[in-house]
Amino acid sequence: MQEEATKKRAFSMLEKRDYSVKELTDRLLEKGEPPEAVYALTARLVELGVLDDARYAGLVTRHYAAKGYGARRIRDELYRRGVPKQLWDEALGELPDQDDTVDRLLRARLRGAPADRDALRKASAALQRRGFSYEEISAAIARYAPEAAEE
Repeated sequence: MQEEATKKRAFSMLEKRDYSVKELTDRLLEKGEPPEAVYALTARLVELGVLDDARYAGLVTRHYAAKGYGARRIRDELYRRGVPKQLWDEALGELPDQDDTVDRLLRARLRGAPADRDALRKASAALQRRGFSYEEISAAIARYAPEAAEE
């Protein structure tokens, strides 16, 4: 019975980590499971609450925020994992204030060195790659080196 094999594979995957509906569906289809069985199973798992994209979006958001990533990078990760866009704002609304994180990362990047223009530019680029906005970075630079922010 193919449905049982699909169910067994899905539960084996879900034991290891959480998935979005799209992510689990895609992975099962990639592994050669029949589409009818996959779609029926994922619909049933959503109905039972085993798969919940809103809960998963919150998990992803908290995980990447704890790793020191900004909202833009977390949004990219939600997209990559197939979380529906309508759930992003609610999940990103759970983000704590990012000022402390940006300040900590800026200090770590500069390692207490004097804040010359080149060092600040490189630190700013690194923070942008981590997903922080220009406004967040500018505010952190102003807190770190007020004289550099005025230039």
